[in-house]
Amino acid sequence: MTAPLFAANLPYRIVALDELSAVYHRASGATHVVMEPIPQILAALETGALDAHALYAKLSIVHDLGSETDARLALDDRLNELVTLGLVTIT
Repeated sequence: MTAPLFAANLPYRIVALDELSAVYHRASGATHVVMEPIPQILAALETGALDAHALYAKLSIVHDLGSETDARLALDDRLNELVTLGLVTIT
């Protein structure tokens, strides 16, 4: 079985607000206030769909994510939240 691919549900705009960020999703008209690593996950998915393993690898190049096991579990949770919010789709 192939791992699901996650893709950013464009278009949206991210505005940094100190430690938080506002994500305005143009298609739905909804604004979400989020914290790291959500903006980084969305930025990594803007260039194309990735499975969770490839997304972890891409993010770990630039960010210290800690232990891979813990980071992958946290990343899976964040991806599920982003799918629920409609900011990420599963392809």
